[in-house]
Amino acid sequence: MLPVDLTRVQASGCLQMLVQGLRAEPGSTAIVDASALVRFDSAALAVLLEFRRASLALGKGVLIHALPERLRDLADLYGIAELLPAS
Repeated sequence: MLPVDLTRVQASGCLQMLVQGLRAEPGSTAIVDASALVRFDSAALAVLLEFRRASLALGKGVLIHALPERLRDLADLYGIAELLPAS
């Protein structure tokens, strides 16, 4: 689960937490719950992309649950929305 705040300040710690949890995640798809995310910047996209890379390296797909519309719009702006499948 992503935290309420995910900016440059929290990015490194959040990514570490996600990657550690990834190893324990059963199944072929890692699901990231973004429903708590309220305050974020482009660092949130960097975290999600790096998490995707780590997941793929372990042979797992990624699904982002409840991606905030503003973050989805930012991903569209950067041309990376297709890399972050959302439910």
